[in-house]
Amino acid sequence: VPHDGPMCDLLWSDPEDIEDWGVSPRGAGYLFGPDVVKRWNDINNLTLIARAHQLVMEGYKYMFNETLVTVWSAPNYCYRCGNIAAILELDENLNRSFKIFEAAPAESRGVPAKRPQPTYFL
Repeated sequence: VPHDGPMCDLLWSDPEDIEDWGVSPRGAGYLFGPDVVKRWNDINNLTLIARAHQLVMEGYKYMFNETLVTVWSAPNYCYRCGNIAAILELDENLNRSFKIFEAAPAESRGVPAKRPQPTYFL
């Protein structure tokens, strides 16, 4: 991902309870408020922005009167955050539901078996 430009902005920008746009503490992307979401949704005839790439402890988090949802699908991120995870499901009528899950217990995860490296990488 480039360090600036549209792809960087899409990846690193986050919703916040602010007006319009703001500087992101991430050092990349921007913060955007409910007015930005409303404009985007109105222009594009949308009712929801579904996004990821921002840790939410509950697995998912609605903002701005449910016009934006952040979904986080990595439980116990980095083996230290203690968060739960979620998957957003949409049916054929775009009704939403979430599958919520926790990290597997450490004793059940195990360590993947090491296999010899294929000779074509040598």
